[in-house]
Amino acid sequence: MKFVAARILCVAALAAFTVAMAAPAAFAEPKGQLIIFHAGSLSVPFKAMEQEFEARYPGVDVLREAGGSTKLARMISELGKPADIMASADFVVIDKTLVPGFADANVRFASNQLVLCYTDKSRYASEITPENWMDILLRKDVVWGHSDPNLDPCGYRSVMVLQLAEKFYGRKGLYEALLANRPQENIRPKSVELISLLESGNMDYAWEYLSVAVQHGLKYVALNDHINLGNYKMDPFYAQAEVEVTGKKPGTFITRKGSSCTYGVTILRDAPNREAAEAFMAYLLDPEGGLRILREMGQPPFIPARVPSQEMKDKLPAGIAKLVEVRD
Repeated sequence: MKFVAARILCVAALAAFTVAMAAPAAFAEPKGQLIIFHAGSLSVPFKAMEQEFEARYPGVDVLREAGGSTKLARMISELGKPADIMASADFVVIDKTLVPGFADANVRFASNQLVLCYTDKSRYASEITPENWMDILLRKDVVWGHSDPNLDPCGYRSVMVLQLAEKFYGRKGLYEALLANRPQENIRPKSVELISLLESGNMDYAWEYLSVAVQHGLKYVALNDHINLGNYKMDPFYAQAEVEVTGKKPGTFITRKGSSCTYGVTILRDAPNREAAEAFMAYLLDPEGGLRILREMGQPPFIPARVPSQEMKDKLPAGIAKLVEVRD
């Protein structure tokens, strides 16, 4: 009996030791609020990711703020708004505004392309094609718009598409003529605001990302690869487009050069909840996690995600670095 009792005590002690050893892992599970700033074009997939991530980590409450990527980055860099993660529709916004002062790395995780969206209510919806869209937009009774180039990458990319169309189709003066038929009030702070105007019939056509068109069930005109900013092989041609936007300080300006649409994401150096931020980033960059959701929602992900240098990859936490390759 003494032997049995001793053995029971031994087993109990071993079990207690095992629980004690496992306890740090339990405490290590992320919890608390996770603040994510992201491009408006990521609203639908990031909502799905929020639900899936919170199901995996019930202790985490994801708080998302969507908007124009440039505006959100400036909220962090100029206004000191707290955020754990920033996901931009243009990785260059993170490079120019947040790295290296507010973030150490910038991971490129997805691509996109520009399309011209419309609905059955749009004027000349039955006539528009990939060959005549510019002539439709030149008609005086057609209402069309895009987002603000100073606040939203989709805005300056929309203007770039118009510049490239003039060059590709060899129609001198097309760019200025198109802008002359687009009143200033048709420029909205972020591209997703244009969707409600399309759906209500108050706007006929709006420039959006392909993923946004797919996610919202909009009709759209697909553009030639020379002008849709969706094919990295066309970057030398895209580089002919230039748009001047406001800089960090009042009265200053930055020139954005055309390039293929590439999304970037970063963990902020002063992230209030770094543990949860690292867990979400690992989930986002997982081919069976966030990247799967992007693919299912019409936005091509980079698998694996990319950073431009080994030096930058070395700055990433190990669990994230393994999901990233070095590729310019």
